[in-house]
Amino acid sequence: MPQAAPVPGDAASRARDARRAGVTAFVGTTIEWFDFYIYGSASALVLGKIFFTGASPAVGTLAAFATFWVGFLARPLGGLIFGHFGDRYGRKKALVTTLTMMGAATFCVGLLPGYDQIGAAAPVLLILLRMIQGVAMGGEWGGAVLIATEYAPPKRKLLYGAFAQQGSPVGNLLATIAFLGIAQLPDAAFESWGWRVPFLFSAVLVAVGLFIRLAGSPRRPRCRPPSPVTSRSSCPSRPC
Repeated sequence: MPQAAPVPGDAASRARDARRAGVTAFVGTTIEWFDFYIYGSASALVLGKIFFTGASPAVGTLAAFATFWVGFLARPLGGLIFGHFGDRYGRKKALVTTLTMMGAATFCVGLLPGYDQIGAAAPVLLILLRMIQGVAMGGEWGGAVLIATEYAPPKRKLLYGAFAQQGSPVGNLLATIAFLGIAQLPDAAFESWGWRVPFLFSAVLVAVGLFIRLAGSPRRPRCRPPSPVTSRSSCPSRPC
């Protein structure tokens, strides 16, 4: 059942809530896309060598890109899970959960031993972590668009909904810059530990994103009193 719109209040309060929703949607999706895209850069540069050691360089790179594809495959599942979760328990809780999942999975990729250390368990765990990233990304994007548009002014919902989408190119740019800097290391250092730095650094970005999302999210929308005709309030079943 669609949620009813928040009761109009004073213009300044509504504008502030709309800005908060738009900014938190943009920041959250930017961080999640950064985590999502650094995996793509690592797949092209190093993951084949680390996690598919027994394969030829070409096959190892293709296998690494296959794990990258797993994240896109898992995105619709994330949308289904967290769409239901957000409707039932609130968008804010859903988005905090997706951001935490993405950050934890990305950080764990940065700590994951390679094939030489733990054998076949390494690529299996890599695929599992990539699936978690995909589920988190699927839930994040849909929820961020919804919370931004739900609080947007009536005639600017498309504009505010686009805030979440802008996180994709910005996250991609940040991921490219991160690996551009790390790639200046000598090859031995890059393959040994350098490629892990962006994954580990994402924990800092996720902490910042969680702070902004928890502190900067708009307040709970006020509700209209029950209608004398339907005896039903306009309150959503759960707060956004």
